[in-house]
Amino acid sequence: MSAPLRRLALTAALLAAPPLALAQTAAPAVTVEGARSYTPSDFARYSPRSALEMLQQVPGFVIRDAVQERGLGQATGNVLLNGQRMSGKSNDVLAQLGKIPANTVVRIEIRDGATLGIPGLSGPVANVVAKAGGVSGSWAWRPDVRRHFTDPQLTRGEVSISGARENLEYTLGFDNSANHSGAGGGTTIFEPDGRVREWRDEIWTGESERPRLTGTLGWTGAGGDEVNLNASYQRVYFDYEEDGVRTGPALVERLRTVRQTQRGYNREIGGDWETALAGGRLKLIGLDRYVHNPVVTAVEVTPTDASARTGSRFSRDAEETERIARAEYSWQAGGDWQVSGEYAFNRLDSASALVVLDPNGTYVPVPLPGGTAVVEEDRYEAMGTYGRTLSPTLSMQLSLGGEYSRLEQVGAGGLTRAFRRPKGLLSFAWQPAPGFDVNAKLQRRVGQLNFYDFLASVDLNDDQSFAGNPDLVPPQTWELELEASRTLGDWGNTALRLYTQRIDDIVDVVPIGVDGESTGNIDRATRHGVEWKHTLLFDPIGWRGAKLDARVQVERSRVRDPLTGEQRPISNNLQELVELGLRHDVPDTDWAWGANASYGYYARDYRLTEVGRVWEGPIWGSLFLERKNLKGLTVRVTASNITDAMSMWDRTVYLDRRTGPIDYIEVRDRRIGPILSFAISGTF
Repeated sequence: MSAPLRRLALTAALLAAPPLALAQTAAPAVTVEGARSYTPSDFARYSPRSALEMLQQVPGFVIRDAVQERGLGQATGNVLLNGQRMSGKSNDVLAQLGKIPANTVVRIEIRDGATLGIPGLSGPVANVVAKAGGVSGSWAWRPDVRRHFTDPQLTRGEVSISGARENLEYTLGFDNSANHSGAGGGTTIFEPDGRVREWRDEIWTGESERPRLTGTLGWTGAGGDEVNLNASYQRVYFDYEEDGVRTGPALVERLRTVRQTQRGYNREIGGDWETALAGGRLKLIGLDRYVHNPVVTAVEVTPTDASARTGSRFSRDAEETERIARAEYSWQAGGDWQVSGEYAFNRLDSASALVVLDPNGTYVPVPLPGGTAVVEEDRYEAMGTYGRTLSPTLSMQLSLGGEYSRLEQVGAGGLTRAFRRPKGLLSFAWQPAPGFDVNAKLQRRVGQLNFYDFLASVDLNDDQSFAGNPDLVPPQTWELELEASRTLGDWGNTALRLYTQRIDDIVDVVPIGVDGESTGNIDRATRHGVEWKHTLLFDPIGWRGAKLDARVQVERSRVRDPLTGEQRPISNNLQELVELGLRHDVPDTDWAWGANASYGYYARDYRLTEVGRVWEGPIWGSLFLERKNLKGLTVRVTASNITDAMSMWDRTVYLDRRTGPIDYIEVRDRRIGPILSFAISGTF
């Protein structure tokens, strides 16, 4: 374990020790069978503006984003809204919770996933119960300013309005997840013997704007029918600029520029209808999604002497389509039963081109085999699920089924293949004592493929290329997980999760042909780890209104390198993570302050001719001050990166990694600098 991780983990352990030894008070009142229930009064001291802000303050609960399944599949993630999952992808449940005013939340239940009768859920799950009444809305503006390299970001924010009328509920929203980032500094290229080959001084900035319109509509009929519709439309604007100077002991000084632009959009519409049928409930779900994603990257190098200018430009115009139709039928007979069937169609139509600047100053096309093609998949899934209570303290859920998929690539290297994959889940939820919950899960999951990995591409900025791989197959994973959580009464909550995975056909970088490389499959890999989550409330020791949220995760992985045959970690796999958050809501005032620190360390990235690691850190730290009621508004000021985290890249580039000779070693250390953020939010 590295030194920064040891220091942060020791701090968290020492702060958490007293409640682990002393907590004997009663658990929160259980208002729903098998659930910890939190009402709006439990969050009053935080003055939340949205349902999401309330959920983020639930003691010991870590929000897990829904896994992007192939199609919709069974439920993933660990958050529900009114006991239901969202029938969408772009406008997920967390985005929806951010648009729901806090004053419409009735309660938040933390329940065992195996007890909910929703196939696919396991472990602690948050169910946010909200009931709109009349018309209400919320808004937020979140600008930030960076000291170095980057223009102020002034356009990030959101606004939404929710309402209800008789049996109809709706939410309309607009948000812009704008982001301005940048870094600058030196890079040194070393010869294998340690001598300097080249010095680089570069500054980059990236500016993105992603304005989006969203809407949801829910209707409940007198006979119990339920209809939900959701839609979203988003524009995407991204500009990347990098300017630098490169020189060396035996090199001419060169000016280098990188420019990347992206102008695209995406849209999605989805919905579901649920009705009573033959003693059970039938639910029909549909989704249609489209993405247009054109990207152009250009790199030019201009020597300061009379040498010719060099350059290259890579462009890609891609269209993604996804259509899903799903049916679920549920009934009760000695337990909760469900059978489901799903059809999903995915398509990527991508055209790429590479041009290079010749000595005459003219851009000429360069062949890019495999860069233009159409990739399509038809996928069919059938699952059956049975869940029941085995005793007053023990419940289980079993899902079994499989999928059939047909993958086809049209174009250079085209190929058609068919796959049959079994999948399923067995989970148990046990409550040996009030406030003490144990969850166990064994699951076989079929992973999602990135269709872009089938096609050839070029990263001009980092001088990397992928040959494309039409032989890609979906990975399959066996997952075994055990999680125990304990409420500590007035002291807070603690939870420990152990997990292990065996991954077949894992996706990583593999050799292609004689000297090419691309994303491909490796026969087998393993991943295992431990995660501890803790919320410590300081009220019992007299520090009223203060709490510490801690999360520590350690993970290890192994895979056989397809080039050398040696065992190594999975590329870019998490190894160590520590997050600490201190918040103090000053009693009898509307002021709050706090601090956050995080440390994340990942395995190196393994490629055909290089091994390297890109990361920012080692430690990110921030301080914030919040006024919860300034003329009806919440105002928060945050000073981020007070620990001066850097943007770093260390890589070793080989002539041939199989035999070991090194071409050069690159060490990058770019400054990010402090960030001053503001958040102003209100309701109407």
